[in-house]
Amino acid sequence: MTKTMMKKLKFIPKKKQHSTLKTVLVSLLITSSFYTTAEIIPSEQVIKDITYLASDDLKGRASFSPEIDKAANYIAKRFAEIGLQPLHSESFLQTFTVSQIQPNTLSVNLNGEKISPKNTAIASTIEKLEWDSNVAQVHIINKDDDMRTALRELNQQGGQHLIVIDNSHKKTFKAYQGYFNRGLTKLSLEHSGALVLVLRDDNSVESKIEQYKVSASATITQQTLTNVVGVLPGKQSPEDIVLYSSHYDHLGVTEDGKQIYNGADDDASGTTAVLNLAQFFANKGDNKRSLMFSAFTAEEIGGFGSKYFSQQLNPDHVVAMINIEMIGKPSKFGAGTIWMTGMERSNLGELLNKNLVEINTKIYQDPYPEQGLFYRSDNATLARLGVPAHSFSSTQLDKDQHYHKVTDDINSLDLSSMHKVIETLATATQPLVDGLATPTRIDKAQVRSTGKIY
Repeated sequence: MTKTMMKKLKFIPKKKQHSTLKTVLVSLLITSSFYTTAEIIPSEQVIKDITYLASDDLKGRASFSPEIDKAANYIAKRFAEIGLQPLHSESFLQTFTVSQIQPNTLSVNLNGEKISPKNTAIASTIEKLEWDSNVAQVHIINKDDDMRTALRELNQQGGQHLIVIDNSHKKTFKAYQGYFNRGLTKLSLEHSGALVLVLRDDNSVESKIEQYKVSASATITQQTLTNVVGVLPGKQSPEDIVLYSSHYDHLGVTEDGKQIYNGADDDASGTTAVLNLAQFFANKGDNKRSLMFSAFTAEEIGGFGSKYFSQQLNPDHVVAMINIEMIGKPSKFGAGTIWMTGMERSNLGELLNKNLVEINTKIYQDPYPEQGLFYRSDNATLARLGVPAHSFSSTQLDKDQHYHKVTDDINSLDLSSMHKVIETLATATQPLVDGLATPTRIDKAQVRSTGKIY
């Protein structure tokens, strides 16, 4: 540590010296690792951003919490300092309303027999439900059927459905029951519908449903959520948009309130990347295309931020979406490397890799196809609209011991690797920014649709 750093540390209160010393040491680690040439993105600002976003003060940035608003205000202030412009208004804050639906009562009678509440569950966007035989479609899920697939297809179809399930699916039924009992959040109630699940007890429920009666009620309340969106207008083709995004929400605190899900990797790391890429391109000031930087809310509870955002612009104008998700640790391909989801769906990866040849690195294909990661982040919403929208990550999901745990804090990160990933993304996406590369569109017909009920 230099004498200057020691002098600065001397005037900091002792209770803060430990964390400040750690930040200084991390800064030294970053500036002494990986790079034989000057950094293109200042490591000091990277450290400052992620230290704040993953701090205990923000209490895990849970949706609807006061602390997530503090995070949003921090991001908006950074966008203003960088010199970005708001989208469609005078504010960087893109606030919208969602409906929260909490089930209250559920009574089911099949073939004249009342079903025990422990064997029923409901997912509904309808405040009051009264079925008397012919209202709903009846479905039987037998022992050899795939219950998850059947429910997913009915969810995508929408409408009103009574689903009687063989007792062999009890474990899966209980998982859905717990999920539905926590209530639903919907961006829109346009597609109203309901799924009523009944777990069959072989001694009391026949396979053939001759008559049924269902009565249910729910409480629907309105809550607000906020994206943070900034724009760097293009110098030559302002109608073309290159979108850099992340989600800034996380899981909040444990039920007893004693521990914090800091979400340092998930996804303070991605949000830090978005902030510093915005600063990098704004400082250059020569972007031919418009650059849009978005920190989405509510990814963890259903991707509502990206869903609302996608309705505020013409997706045909979005040339590419670089969604940055969990880059705080080295990937299986080595420190500072990155991979992308859905590489086979467009030629975006190929175009980005052409610009990385000179620095002897590349963006790898998603090494965890069995995880379905293409659908597990905000890129999927834009991909459904045809945008070459992909997520970029370095996480090792098969080995990560901190994913959705309280241990996902700044101490679990490799900040030098993260910094290199951000710089790699800056280099890789430069041809998109310059208007020299335009990826192929994603085939919307090949992207799985979202559910209408849950």
